[in-house]
Amino acid sequence: MQSFVDPAILFFVFGILAGTLKSNLQIPPQVSRFLSLYLLMALGLKGGFALAHSGLTADVLISLGAALGLAIVVPALGYLVLRRFVNGFDAAAIAATYGSVSAVTFITAVQYLDTHGISFGGHMAAAMALIESPAIVLAVVLANHARKNAATAAGNAPLGRILHEALTDGAQLLLVGAMLIGVLSGESGQAAMKPFSVDLFKGMLAFFLLDMGLLAAQNMGKLRGRSAWLVVYAIAGPLAHASIALALGWALSMSPGNVALLMVLAASASYIAVPAVIRHAIPEANPSLYFGMSLGLTFPFNILIGIPLYVHVAQRFL
Repeated sequence: MQSFVDPAILFFVFGILAGTLKSNLQIPPQVSRFLSLYLLMALGLKGGFALAHSGLTADVLISLGAALGLAIVVPALGYLVLRRFVNGFDAAAIAATYGSVSAVTFITAVQYLDTHGISFGGHMAAAMALIESPAIVLAVVLANHARKNAATAAGNAPLGRILHEALTDGAQLLLVGAMLIGVLSGESGQAAMKPFSVDLFKGMLAFFLLDMGLLAAQNMGKLRGRSAWLVVYAIAGPLAHASIALALGWALSMSPGNVALLMVLAASASYIAVPAVIRHAIPEANPSLYFGMSLGLTFPFNILIGIPLYVHVAQRFL
């Protein structure tokens, strides 16, 4: 219950309530975009400063390797399960969405760990950047396979162009760039940027979560009339993915804080970057499914219940 009295989480709940009541409260898209970019930049700087302090150790390489493994295993397993309930195109699109990550969920988890004094490696921000693209590439390959099987007239999505879009996405590029700047500037840069990347962070996160609450309320009804198994997957899938991450972190002797963040990465689902790419790469897929599931169900679940649960489990078992 302690997480529910956190101001940022309360603003998220307030946003859901306002959206459910059909209030005209809204955050202008330009402001929402700025908040998103600010959070990614601040997170990248924090990770870069921490990486400059710790260096490229074996623990860092192990965490990055674990994240990369999850980026392949999670969407592959998701596709095999989802293919039983939806067509190949929808299965590939949803698998890519759940195989990728939600930056805001990760940032909220980082703030949760900071608030509760739980240590973690700043390099986990690099793990978040690493885990996003493989799911998109795998989804495009699966969709092209589905097109061949269905003998559709639509041509295969050009993998090179999709890969370029995935790797040069502005948000992901900003995260990586800010992290490199943090590494290069080190302690002096950390002191100079503290008012920007630390002091403002909590308030900006609360403002952005208010916007996310409004969007989540708008998308909760998109799954009406769909298979009940999709609703089950939107909750059970993240729990299963987090369990895989927990087992992997235990096998690799990772710290509880890093394992908690690895579980958050595995359990989250993209609702910005991946849907934007998938909409063009797999036009046959239904956006209301992968967008409605990720933003309408999985995101609220992870923010309100998932993050405290993953952190508790990681501490308990590790």
